[in-house]
Amino acid sequence: MLNNFLNALFPETCPICRRPASDHKTAPVCTECWQSIRPYTGAKCRKCGRPLTSDASTICGDCLQDEPAFESARSFGLYEGALRKALNLLKYHNVIRLSKPLSDILLRIETPRVDAVLPVPIYKKRLRQREFNQSALLAKHLAKGTGSTLVLDSLVKMKDTKPQVGLSSNERRENMRNAFGIQNREAIEGKDILLIDDVSTTGATIRECSKVLKKAGAGSIHALTLAHGMMD
Repeated sequence: MLNNFLNALFPETCPICRRPASDHKTAPVCTECWQSIRPYTGAKCRKCGRPLTSDASTICGDCLQDEPAFESARSFGLYEGALRKALNLLKYHNVIRLSKPLSDILLRIETPRVDAVLPVPIYKKRLRQREFNQSALLAKHLAKGTGSTLVLDSLVKMKDTKPQVGLSSNERRENMRNAFGIQNREAIEGKDILLIDDVSTTGATIRECSKVLKKAGAGSIHALTLAHGMMD
């Protein structure tokens, strides 16, 4: 009844297939396109979750050369199709209501029990411009769904970095170097942490956040992202 009422007042067309979006929970993405969001099931690095080209490999070259501070990092799917569109609607078009169904997708990933859920922060200037942090919205629902504590005042972004899009793997790492800091050490010291972000490509952001958290005394760190982007 609620869907019928909302559809009558605010009819929406799916931006992917151009059909009516009848479920307000996932609108403007229609039910059929939303159901097309599938987990990535191919070969991936057992440490960082990066998709691999061969089933014979179990760990990527980056993790062999420079082991990250996190215990594991996992993404639900690839940054393509309906998942990419839904993330872009949330992040760039302020469709904040999509944070709940997107976080429900993240809850489908099996993770160890943790004490605290932390979002990857954004710089204060960008937060004022956007008025929300999409990773914090996801983390809020994840904390509630896992019964963990949401911590928003510990991991902070200290500098306004360049957008990662278009940068090489090495440039991405250099761009994120010393970009994060810790303010409230007591909130994470000795705690097992679930770190949340929307998209991971090379893992540079997750790596830098994990390094800072570990240095500040955090316990085990596990990272979750909705999608894994692929480098050109």
